Amino acid sequence: MEIAPFREWYPAPGKLNLFLHVLGRRLEGPTAGMHELQTVFRLIDRSDRVGIRVRADGEIRFAGEFGEANLCVRAARLLKTATGARQGADLALEKTLPVGGGLGGGSSDAATVLWVLNRLWNLHLATGELMELGLRLGADVPVFLFGRNALGEGVGERLKALDLGPAWYLVLAPQVPVSTKEIFSDASLTRDTKPLKIPPFLSGQGRNDLEASALRRYPEIAEHLAWLKERSPRGSFLPRMTGSGSCVFAEFARREDADALYKELPAAMRGFVARGLEHHPLHDWAHFQ
Repeated sequence: MEIAPFREWYPAPGKLNLFLHVLGRRLEGPTAGMHELQTVFRLIDRSDRVGIRVRADGEIRFAGEFGEANLCVRAARLLKTATGARQGADLALEKTLPVGGGLGGGSSDAATVLWVLNRLWNLHLATGELMELGLRLGADVPVFLFGRNALGEGVGERLKALDLGPAWYLVLAPQVPVSTKEIFSDASLTRDTKPLKIPPFLSGQGRNDLEASALRRYPEIAEHLAWLKERSPRGSFLPRMTGSGSCVFAEFARREDADALYKELPAAMRGFVARGLEHHPLHDWAHFQ
């Protein structure tokens, strides 16, 4: 049965890792084998949109090209199973964030579904409870449910709110699919970076420990990052990769500067300018204590 057009759409913003350090690997417990990380998550105003409508019959249905295995559907089914909710939902997804770009698009989509259905189904789960559910879907899901720019530690689930100054970002999106598992499994990846003492966080601190492996495996990422570095003013934020790639970015204090460089982008490259957010667009609307 075809799903009727949606009238209610909800934002699922992207994120940037302003730095990403790999501190080690967990040896015990349910997360054994996963990497210990330290990172700063910055939310940006570039976002996907998730269509969500309550169903009275308890079914979870999805309309779109991403199929029944996508994170939106998995998030809705997980929430329903965990809470015993009797209602269902129609779901749809409009993608704007690059798939597999290191911007957390799928994780953000899942977080938006959890946040909105928590409200529409009148479940009243606390933020911490939603974050615990989100972690079962992926390591990046909790930060979107946290709803703030944050220092992330552990596998990314231990979060501490950070106040970050206004900034604009030119994000380039190489058209290559990057395997996160492949990058983290690279034999040359160093796993012994010393953690930074934060706060305070100063723009430009740290690096992305995954970058060298990604640049070696994907020359398209290296080309895009080199283009940014060649055009960045000396002494400014050093352009870098976000997550495990493929997107790379540069930071600017003024939108005019980000826009000016965007206009120089070669025809073969894709990218966009995004504003750094202080908190998730749904933070005040859907935040339960």
